Amino acid sequence: MAIRVMLVDDQVLLRTGFRMVLAAQPDMEVVAEAGDGAEAIEILRSTAVDVVLMDVRMPRLDGVEATRRICAQPEPPKVLILTTFDLDEYAFSGLKAGASGFMLKDVPPAELLSAIRSVHSGDAVVAPSTTRRLLDRFSPMLPSSEKEPKNKHVEKLTEREREVMLLVAQGLSNGEIAARLVLSEATVKTHVGRILTKLSLRDRVQVVVLAYETGLVRAGGGAG
Repeated sequence: MAIRVMLVDDQVLLRTGFRMVLAAQPDMEVVAEAGDGAEAIEILRSTAVDVVLMDVRMPRLDGVEATRRICAQPEPPKVLILTTFDLDEYAFSGLKAGASGFMLKDVPPAELLSAIRSVHSGDAVVAPSTTRRLLDRFSPMLPSSEKEPKNKHVEKLTEREREVMLLVAQGLSNGEIAARLVLSEATVKTHVGRILTKLSLRDRVQVVVLAYETGLVRAGGGAG
């Protein structure tokens, strides 16, 4: 079955461009479009969607609040935030709101398509270099580790799971973590799964957010 995609952006030209790229894929179908977050939420009440490509800055209801409301619904579609990054100061909030990842609006088509497939399959799209840049920029907005107590659930992690969590928070892939810790990639994947379960997190994006919020990782990607 084709991946059902909704495009949410107030710029018609951008939606047209994305639609043309997606329409050329045999495993994707654009089933809906919306010009703002409020319209997107309304459409989702009657349209089955697997992945939402969500702009951030839009009239009426912005992408962050729309993402929060969508992700709060039972069995919601995956949300992939589209951001201009250098101008957009809401991408981090979008991830906290429940988005499964973010991409730059000028991303090459092949990367966008790969991201949609990854998100649809249950993975989070966290590009290491972009993640570090984004979180380093917005980390001053987060509670400091001196004022914010560390998440009590983190104490449930084994020493190895904590190591893996810190590397995930620094943006490393499973393969990179496996090489760093001299483990098999399958073992790393198992550790990540246990971390998500123990901390009641949805995906790797939430691991990154939690690590920065609790002070486990400082700006610059170092351990806290």
